[in-house]
Amino acid sequence: MQAPAKPSNEALRIDTLRRFLILDTPPEERFDNLTRAAAAFFRVQIAVVSLVDENRQWFKSICGLDAKETSRDISFCGHAILQDDVMIIEDALLDPRFVDNPLVTGEPHIRFYAGAPLKAENGVNVGTLCLIDRTPKTLTPAEIEMLQDMARVVVGELEKTPEIMQSKN
Repeated sequence: MQAPAKPSNEALRIDTLRRFLILDTPPEERFDNLTRAAAAFFRVQIAVVSLVDENRQWFKSICGLDAKETSRDISFCGHAILQDDVMIIEDALLDPRFVDNPLVTGEPHIRFYAGAPLKAENGVNVGTLCLIDRTPKTLTPAEIEMLQDMARVVVGELEKTPEIMQSKN
């Protein structure tokens, strides 16, 4: 298993994430609607709005799994925030970074993962909108574009928090 590296802009990324005032808040329908829609549209078992802080990936919304967070060291999303494009793992058992990951070898038995970075207004990735399934999958170019569009909607919701709104005025 390969733990994700920390991005070069980690301090700014964490500061940006904290400004959203969203970590450890209760579930909200505005995010749950998006994960339910993503799971249905992409026909996957799990869809997640995942925010990556210093030590964990915390789930603001999760459809299809009862979990609130996992360690950043075993997270797929920790890898996905390192790039600007959607990170797609069609079959985790064929990817040396994840083949022995406990999320692959045990519950939830991840085989397919697609994570679209949640890029804040200042350009840093604070998390992902990700799709997970227990069987290998591929996405079409149109589906990848739709996942990116949905991730932008998630960011729009994140940026509606009180502190972010005040800083724009």
